[in-house]
Amino acid sequence: MTTEPLIKSTTKLAEFNIRIIGLALIITVILTAANAYIGLLVGMTVSASIPAAAISMAILRWYKNSNVLQNNMIQTSASAGEALAAGVIFTVPALVIMQAWPSYQYLPIVLIAISGGILGVIFTIPLRHALIVDKKLTYPEGVATAQLLTVGHNLDKHSSLGVRHLFQAAGISAIFKLLESGFGMISTSISKLILVPSLNLLTSFHMQFSPALLGIGYILNIKIVSLVFIGGLIGTLIGIPTNWLLNQEQHILSLNLAELSVNQLTAENWQSLADTIWHDNRRIGIGAMLVGGIWSLLLIAKPIYVSIKTNFSSFKDFHQMSSDINRTEQDLPFKYLLILVPMILIPLIYSIYPLFSQSLYPAFYTGLWCFLLIFFAFIFASVAGYMAGIVGSSNNPISGVTIATVLISSLIIFYLIGESEWAKQLGPLIVMFLAAVTCSAAAIAGDNLQDLKCGHLLGATPWKQQAFQILGVVTAALVLPLILMLLDQSYGIGRPAENSNNGTFLAAPQANLMKELTQSIFNQSANWLLIQLGMLLGAVLILVDFVFVKLKINYRIHVLAVAIGIYLPFGLTITMLFGALIKLWVEHKLKHKSPEFKTSCEHNGLLLASGFITGEALMGVLLAFIAGFVVSLPEPIEFAHYTGLLSFSIVGLYLYKRAKG
Repeated sequence: MTTEPLIKSTTKLAEFNIRIIGLALIITVILTAANAYIGLLVGMTVSASIPAAAISMAILRWYKNSNVLQNNMIQTSASAGEALAAGVIFTVPALVIMQAWPSYQYLPIVLIAISGGILGVIFTIPLRHALIVDKKLTYPEGVATAQLLTVGHNLDKHSSLGVRHLFQAAGISAIFKLLESGFGMISTSISKLILVPSLNLLTSFHMQFSPALLGIGYILNIKIVSLVFIGGLIGTLIGIPTNWLLNQEQHILSLNLAELSVNQLTAENWQSLADTIWHDNRRIGIGAMLVGGIWSLLLIAKPIYVSIKTNFSSFKDFHQMSSDINRTEQDLPFKYLLILVPMILIPLIYSIYPLFSQSLYPAFYTGLWCFLLIFFAFIFASVAGYMAGIVGSSNNPISGVTIATVLISSLIIFYLIGESEWAKQLGPLIVMFLAAVTCSAAAIAGDNLQDLKCGHLLGATPWKQQAFQILGVVTAALVLPLILMLLDQSYGIGRPAENSNNGTFLAAPQANLMKELTQSIFNQSANWLLIQLGMLLGAVLILVDFVFVKLKINYRIHVLAVAIGIYLPFGLTITMLFGALIKLWVEHKLKHKSPEFKTSCEHNGLLLASGFITGEALMGVLLAFIAGFVVSLPEPIEFAHYTGLLSFSIVGLYLYKRAKG
């Protein structure tokens, strides 16, 4: 990429106004809600930068005085909301799942989100010049967003840029979800219990009807989704029958079915057994996630050292920068930002100190907690910001960062406060509070530098982008607790909701992992056998990947992808696989087309997939509100499985036809 920005530093354009702030707020709320829903469903979020940029271009093209830098401000705010959603949903649900909180608490979640988000912005501002201007790291999402905005800038004002694909796909996906969950006219899934009594064999097959999952599979592509699918095979088609053969009596006793012989068990009994065994097998995924998260950090040990060293140097040199600098080199005044750090700590101390009040040295423990918070937030924000420039935000090891925070802080606090009943009860809460802030800071750090890379290529003013990052953080922080409350009440997060009719729920794999880690350390009551089996599996996958590298096989095995596949319901994984296969077939069809046509189709395919994700997620949140406060949602009609399969097939065909041009 050329170092000359699209808009020269000597050119002054109005980068924001009231209209831009209003649009930024609306789009941030929309994409934050969508990514919270999707992240809880499948344990992965999708970058909001390109959808936000496309939406803002579609709206602002009707205003003659709009410009590319205003589009950039809107996507900056929206992508901050998406990143913060990831930081919150990967950690905060653990507090409710482990019953440390009876339900989602509005003010504490707002405090966690704002604290982590602003710390992530503050700790990466000094890295902008070092990593983007001097070092020129890639920052792939930032470059892709800048390219999209540049194309929009160079085209006619009324060119649609394929944005109609995004809105059409969002509308189709929203209608699909409405017919499915709102009217019960199509089924959410199909399932089949596979039972062979003569062989003592039990397993099950399940497939979810979801345009959003189709879109996620399309975006992630076949290499990643195939690994998630392999994990699903391990957890379901292999794991359920194996667990059944080894622990048949234990599972029958757990469901109070001991008085019945195998021949007397009904289809409902067998389905309950399969579901119970699958829930048990998820611990294998947790063990593999633990190994995969730690391994992801070990792989980047050198970049971690470089990123921390760079950030320390940047902090030291930052105040020496001249005030008489170009517009495109002006950051937010750092001395004022540093004042925010104690302002952030004061409410956190107010929240944490009562938890330590039962210990012998509450002031000491509170001070230690604050030190660990700033230490982890600084270190891992530096790591996330640096790694985003190499592998992109989507592949950033945020899970590994959070696992490391939970493990280290749990062991330190457990060692200091001992094995008292107070420690067992409040220790996990104290650790998860710290981990949630750290995870939010790391997520925002990577996103902040992606956006600043985009702004650097376009010629944006850094301090204005940083201000919009903070705007996005605050906006998302205010709505995320409400979204979590709605989703938990209607669907259930990490476990079925109390009023759930079908027992399905949002899996929240990372939050469940954090719950298992903290409880296993403080309560020492975890079922370690399956977790250890998952850890062994993770180690085997690492060895297989090492062999593949040595043999120069062009297929990498990412342990975290396989682990998430084990943990997620297999039905979700199968649908994602269909999306990835559609992408693979589209690429095959485009193989002999011109580069310009390929680029256009890739762009349209991405917008279609993003539309599927956004439409279903927003309708899912809306239906959660209706179910919680207006009226109960209906049961599916008698032939819903057939209408669901037909409707889903039509949606898949639409994606293929539109994506290949």
